[in-house]
Amino acid sequence: MTDRPDHTTPKHSLLRQDARTVKRNRAETRFKAYGIAAIAVGLLMLVILLTTIIGRGTGAFQQTFLTLDVQLLEAKLDKKGNRDLEDIKKVSTFGYAPLMAAALEKKVADTGIETALKPKDMAAILSKDAAAQLRDFVLDNTDLIGTSVEFRFLTNSRVDGYLKGRVTRESIANDKSINVEQLDLVDALIADGSLEKRFNLAFITGADASDARPEAAGMGVSMMGSLFMMLVVLALALPIGVAASIYLEEFAPTNWITDIIEVNISNLAAVPSIVFGILGLAVFINYMHLPNSAPLVGGLVLTLMTLPTIIISTRASLKSVPPSIRDAALGVGASKMQSVFHHVLPLAAPGILTGTIIGLAQALGETAPLLLIGMVGFIASNPPDGIASGLLDPNSAMPAQIYEWAKRADPAFYERAWGGIIILLVFLITMNAIAVMLRRRFERRW
Repeated sequence: MTDRPDHTTPKHSLLRQDARTVKRNRAETRFKAYGIAAIAVGLLMLVILLTTIIGRGTGAFQQTFLTLDVQLLEAKLDKKGNRDLEDIKKVSTFGYAPLMAAALEKKVADTGIETALKPKDMAAILSKDAAAQLRDFVLDNTDLIGTSVEFRFLTNSRVDGYLKGRVTRESIANDKSINVEQLDLVDALIADGSLEKRFNLAFITGADASDARPEAAGMGVSMMGSLFMMLVVLALALPIGVAASIYLEEFAPTNWITDIIEVNISNLAAVPSIVFGILGLAVFINYMHLPNSAPLVGGLVLTLMTLPTIIISTRASLKSVPPSIRDAALGVGASKMQSVFHHVLPLAAPGILTGTIIGLAQALGETAPLLLIGMVGFIASNPPDGIASGLLDPNSAMPAQIYEWAKRADPAFYERAWGGIIILLVFLITMNAIAVMLRRRFERRW
């Protein structure tokens, strides 16, 4: 009897998955699904965030204006009639208020609007900053005194909120700033076409305002403060951070001192930002006696905070350069210094730029360090008139300005806080776009 071959099915087959393979494939499918779900949730949150910011902040870029024909009476503005600017400046905003009230009263009479309001109550729908705006216009155009000019006045925050749906007739029941009769006047002026919403350029270029004039508040001056701070950070953090990184990565001896320095740099990157504010307050203000709320001090504080990020990213970029680049440079006779600066550093430039922009973006959005050096709560009424003024004069910054608006009681400031966030995001997107372009400009492939 001969042995016959066993024709039973083999235990393992390439044509059929075993239980372990099926289980592994299911696990891989679930992992991919989890990754897709995580990305989808992240994108959904981003869409919700952007929708909320844009929906609540775009109103700040529009403001309600009332167009009136104003008689610039010579008897009120230039009693001597010599058009001397110094004499005209002596007329305060109180002298312009009657001109505005008379212009609005005439407008109501010419359009046939029926109202029981007195001229003073009718003029109350205008912003408290309107008289100052008219005065500035007259000082810039003294030749128009004695004539009638068409001027666009800023209305108060309640009227603006009424046109934007933020204020209703029911919500003003206990409001001392506006009443139903004034809203009736507003409706009549809207129907006449004299009162309407327009693009508010002053929000982008103007300065902050007091609690009584939220409609006049702008981001322009705080934008200048942030700009000067970023210039200080860029001028100090980039060269210091790159120089320190090159030394630690390429030239520093390997010993316990270098190890301690590297560990402390990594630890500093995780230190809360408010600690750097405490350090800046102690060193730059209390010891060096630099001015409070100055962009120079803010820039120095943010430089201390940004340096660890730049150093870590720069060292990682230097490490990513293949050793063959260094060896080839040394092989053809280059010194250690020449190999680093002529060959390694240009190839590491894209990563260095990326880390620098990330550090600057982080610094641009910081508020906590600025709290301790007094850059929150200071209202700068005018933009700086030079580099020295921009660095040393008290000013605010965009994140500090947004924080200040968010905690004020008037809802108009809350709207402006959202609008300020939009401007801040535009700054950040611009910086990141520049980083991408620079990275592509200097990027090398091997």
